[in-house]
Amino acid sequence: MDEEKDLAQRKKEAAERARQIARERLAAKQAAEQAKSAADHGDTSTGELKTPSDLSTDSVTEGSDAAQPSSAEELAAAKKRAAEEARAKAAELRRQREAAATGGATEEDLAAAKKKAAEEARAKAAELRRQREAAATGGTTEEDLAAAKKKAAEEARAKAAELRRQREAAATGGATEEDIAAAKRKAAEEARAKAAELRRQREAAATGGTTEEDLAAAKKKAAEEARAKAAELRRQREAAATGGTTEEDLAAAKKKAAEEARAKAAELRRQREAAAAGGTTEEDLELAKKKAAAAAKAKAAALAKQKAAAAGSDDELAKKKAAAAAKAKAAAAAKARAAAMAKQQGDGAGDDDTAKQKAAAAAKAKAAAAARAKAKAAGARGGTEQPSSPSPNDPLLQKYVRVIEEHLGPDVLEDAYINRLAKDVPTLVVNKEAYYKVAEFLKYNEQLRFDYLSELHGTDFQTHMEVYVHLYSYPKRQPVALKVKIDRDNPEIDSLVPLWPGANWPECEAYDLLGIRFRGHPNLIRIFLGEQWVGHPLRKDYEPYDAEV
Repeated sequence: MDEEKDLAQRKKEAAERARQIARERLAAKQAAEQAKSAADHGDTSTGELKTPSDLSTDSVTEGSDAAQPSSAEELAAAKKRAAEEARAKAAELRRQREAAATGGATEEDLAAAKKKAAEEARAKAAELRRQREAAATGGTTEEDLAAAKKKAAEEARAKAAELRRQREAAATGGATEEDIAAAKRKAAEEARAKAAELRRQREAAATGGTTEEDLAAAKKKAAEEARAKAAELRRQREAAATGGTTEEDLAAAKKKAAEEARAKAAELRRQREAAAAGGTTEEDLELAKKKAAAAAKAKAAALAKQKAAAAGSDDELAKKKAAAAAKAKAAAAAKARAAAMAKQQGDGAGDDDTAKQKAAAAAKAKAAAAARAKAKAAGARGGTEQPSSPSPNDPLLQKYVRVIEEHLGPDVLEDAYINRLAKDVPTLVVNKEAYYKVAEFLKYNEQLRFDYLSELHGTDFQTHMEVYVHLYSYPKRQPVALKVKIDRDNPEIDSLVPLWPGANWPECEAYDLLGIRFRGHPNLIRIFLGEQWVGHPLRKDYEPYDAEV
């Protein structure tokens, strides 16, 4: 139904256009005859070619001039011109009737008018469709305005050229052969373009896939949507008076939309190729193989790590059990000797205190001897035993050591190793004097940036004490452990609270239970036992003040 209406409208416009052309030609001929008549009578003011508007103006002027002739000669000339114009009009009317009766050259004019009307209708339909799409996407963009201006300029130039051609044709008496040939050639090209487009659509419908033209159209549509979104964002920002850089946002939106369009096009093309090949492409197979190999390597590494940790933990557990048994035997023997001595000397309070002191001294001596023997055995084996398999954190440890030695020198570190019993964390043992300087470097260096302190505690090894600090870098997602050995008789070290406020209570805990004093701490207090408690319970030589406790 719509096609029939469009066809009827096109026919109507073609007929109207044909009538307009006929009227223009008639007016042109009348102007030519009038000019010729005026030239014959010596009227130089009407010597140039007139348009229909010029004719009407000249007619009014001449009528006003003829209304008041200045002499008898002018009156006679006016009458003669009026008679000639009447004869010319009658001749033109007679000629038109004869052309209509014989079916002369007006059919070509009608055909040309129909063709032109059809082209204009198609252009209007395309313009209407474009406007609807623009309205659906959120408004007219700057590119659309520029295109509209360009199109209007081209139409104006085309109309001017067409009017000039019509005037030339009217002056020469009709259309030239070049115009006819150009019109035929243009019609043939349009017919071929339509046939190619129809064939492409049929092929696309038959294959059920998307052609390259569809991809280009999708890219263009995505770009238009991106421009529309950018324009809307710019309008919102201007309305909110945020003062943002809208041109940069528009450029970023265009770039993002173009990248998305290219990605979608590439994915669609890959899917079509995979569908045409009948399955998965070689790239997909290769990627799947690589993923499977990586997963297998990861599983093997995890299994090896578990085995190594289990072996190390078994050895360490056995050592701990042996040390505990030795300590228990030494404590039992000391208690037995103390009880025998007390029994022999009586139940006096002085004797009891002496027995306790002697027993504590004996236990302390045995524990110190056991610790020395253990340290000597470890030194004979070459220090810390290294596992046979490398750790995945070895590169991190090497990086930490290299950066610290480059900036602080090689003397600040006593040792550096991978702690297999603590999830392979890289561990740094620093000098007591360089403890705070190394900690500050670990936090503020751009290559390290350990911004989080997750743990701090102390340990009594009888020969010395250690402070253990665990740090983590959220920007780098990397861990590190920091250790420092301090004197057991005078356990004192710098506080890390100025660097990490989270070290406040852990340092108070180490002070309360081990007696380690932290210089520079803002409020070092005993948080568990109170200031009146005697001794520090986690020291190996701790003796309760109250025997009943």
